[in-house]
Amino acid sequence: MPSVEKQIPLYPLLLINFIGTLSFSIVLPFLVFLVIDFGGNAIVYGILAAVYPAFQLIGAPILGRWSDIYGRKKILLISHGGTLVGWIIFLFALFLPEENLFSINSPLIGTFVITLPLVVLFIARALDGITGGNVSVADAYLADVSSDINRSKNFGKMAISSNLGFIVGPAIAGVLGATIYKEILPVLAALFLSFATLIVIGFTLKESKPSVPVIQVLEKGNIGKVFAQECKECYKIVNPKKLRFLDIFKLKHISFLLFLYFLIFLGFNIFYTSFPIHAVVGLKWSLTELGIFYAVLSGIMVLVQGPILRKALKKFSEEKLVIIGSLILGTNFILFLSNNILLIYVAAILFALGNGLMWPSLLSILAKKGGTIHQGTIQGVASSFASLASIIGLTIGGLLYNTMGAITFLISAGVIFTAFIMSFRLLNIKDSDNIP
Repeated sequence: MPSVEKQIPLYPLLLINFIGTLSFSIVLPFLVFLVIDFGGNAIVYGILAAVYPAFQLIGAPILGRWSDIYGRKKILLISHGGTLVGWIIFLFALFLPEENLFSINSPLIGTFVITLPLVVLFIARALDGITGGNVSVADAYLADVSSDINRSKNFGKMAISSNLGFIVGPAIAGVLGATIYKEILPVLAALFLSFATLIVIGFTLKESKPSVPVIQVLEKGNIGKVFAQECKECYKIVNPKKLRFLDIFKLKHISFLLFLYFLIFLGFNIFYTSFPIHAVVGLKWSLTELGIFYAVLSGIMVLVQGPILRKALKKFSEEKLVIIGSLILGTNFILFLSNNILLIYVAAILFALGNGLMWPSLLSILAKKGGTIHQGTIQGVASSFASLASIIGLTIGGLLYNTMGAITFLISAGVIFTAFIMSFRLLNIKDSDNIP
């Protein structure tokens, strides 16, 4: 019989994830232009993009651990509350005078000016990052309400809600940003959506992990009954507060899964930073053509993470889907070396197929091996690994493309192929090794 946790509706969480992604993707298209208008350059933009994961590296494990102790809903409220305040500060920056604080002229990083609005943008992204445990806590929540049967499907649904946000967000940004108010309306929309997220969490989301001690069976005797008296089982209270972050790496299989997590994020972020530069410089695409590409990519990913993933799970295990998906994903990066538009869109299809099969399956395996007691802490540490990979990938992706051009995509392919080779080890991980 399914537990109470497994009966909690999933739709409020999917709606929260969609709105959160939507609010971010609305601002994403014009952020680079905003940075340049405020005196920065491409290097400053890369650093600004890395500020969020840098601070998330600190905040996500703490918020994930708190969600194990105090419950997921409370921490989601804190996290999205931080996002709301971050957007308020972001909006405030748009009305500040462009007062020059200092300028830099370097042959290595170029010439740019640090202005007051630019500094405030950094503060806004840092605050959002330090409270940015929403993804890790949402993944922990999803693990709470999922069973072994539907876990991969549920993570696929989460990915679909994110991709839908990335499809709708830029379209809204294009409409709102075309008015005389320029960036103000899209940022106001992001602020409003963040507030709506808090309302949805507060009034529709049920708690999946109450803040009560967890009772865990330590030992059960094999004698059964002695002199007609049944032996009592031994219990103890498991207190998540006593778990240290380093203890996570001592849990069986978790270190290996976290390293896979890191490699995949690293390969993604090198590509995500270098491809827009390649599209503009190498392919001579306009912003419209780039927007169409991302919309098509996200649309295909929605298709893959829905019906295609469901059918694949009937024929293959999650472990095999990670292997198959990572092989397809690595192959797609090689095709981006070509300037042929047909091959580029074939690569986009392979990207969506590989990512759609591999990523929900890996998240499901990590959630399954993480167990129920320390799920939030494990997901928080996983977010830190993702943040570290994002910092490295976002920082070096543009620099690599400036040095090597499209060859940079081979580095992304090499990273993912490394994950592909390592993922064969997943076949040796038995269900009996799950953490309680």
